[in-house]
Amino acid sequence: MQDLVALQQEIINCHRCPRLREHCNHVAAVKRRAYRDCDYWGRPVPAFGDPKARVLIVGLAPAAHGANRTGRMFTGDRSGEFLYRALFQTGFASQPNSTSLHDGLTLRDVYITAAARCAPPGNKPSQQELANCRPYFERELELLKNVKVVVALGKIAFDHYLEVLKAKGVIRSRARFRFGHNCQFSTAPGQPVLISSYHPSQQNTSTGKLTEKMLLEVFRRARRVAERGP
Repeated sequence: MQDLVALQQEIINCHRCPRLREHCNHVAAVKRRAYRDCDYWGRPVPAFGDPKARVLIVGLAPAAHGANRTGRMFTGDRSGEFLYRALFQTGFASQPNSTSLHDGLTLRDVYITAAARCAPPGNKPSQQELANCRPYFERELELLKNVKVVVALGKIAFDHYLEVLKAKGVIRSRARFRFGHNCQFSTAPGQPVLISSYHPSQQNTSTGKLTEKMLLEVFRRARRVAERGP
């Protein structure tokens, strides 16, 4: 637990990606009109959740006026509203909304992290920026001893996790892993089951590419696998 807390503090103090730090600081200074009275977080966003979790959720990156404003993953934006409703309905979250660091939300049996910890311009971190952040993710995987299921929200998170497995020699190639919604993969004996999902971005949810029912099915599957095995 202490090692995990120390790692998150290290992430908060990170300056590995000058472009991302500049962007986050600029957004925090200029702000969005709707949040002009808010104090923006404006720093790398730490992971969040139950350190004994059996389910690990991997997102893309903090939103400029979401987690970059509030300081907590998937908090303060439409993506988070959609995600936390699903987590509440499947028993992973104590409440169906997440608005700030001090809103009383707790997670049970789930931990939320991301491929990149800083809000990127256009929601598109570069490959080098993702590589800079990867060691933090690798250390989280080592410290979260109970994880049995990894839920990747979006293709970038999906590829990011597979790249870590490939670098560790767990898989030889990513070729047999084809991203799709609510797809389940076994990577190697003793490794967590991987479940892929469309990202709950506003673009996906407003167009109906991802519905509330579809996301609920993902987390119901994740719970079944965590409790009973693949």
